[in-house]
Amino acid sequence: MADTFQLEIVTPEKVVVKDAAEEMQIPGKNGYLGILPGHAPLITELAVGEITYRNGGTTHHLSVAWGFAEVLPDKVTILAETAERASEIDVNRAENAKQRAEKDFAQCSTEEEFAKVGGDLKRAETRLEVAEKK
Repeated sequence: MADTFQLEIVTPEKVVVKDAAEEMQIPGKNGYLGILPGHAPLITELAVGEITYRNGGTTHHLSVAWGFAEVLPDKVTILAETAERASEIDVNRAENAKQRAEKDFAQCSTEEEFAKVGGDLKRAETRLEVAEKK
């Protein structure tokens, strides 16, 4: 069995990561998934959360929001609506988004509004948490 697998993380705008990985964790819709080389094939929907992967003893952190992941024994492909490396996150913008979402959350009146604003708040909080790890 190989020691690594190929990893690609793609958004509609760009290829965010094209690298080898020894292991990774991704935020699946029903919780985090740990991936190692040789993993059984699967396709999962992504939630808002943090992707971590290790390559050569270095751990990389990314913020991701929504999308899909295809896991094969030798390759993981992530198609995400948004994905940012820790070093790419604008902390001031993320803090402003968090404050806006908290304000909007207090004014929600329907279940759909709570779900949308809750997702916006989770995304802003995740971006801030990942930014601290750069």
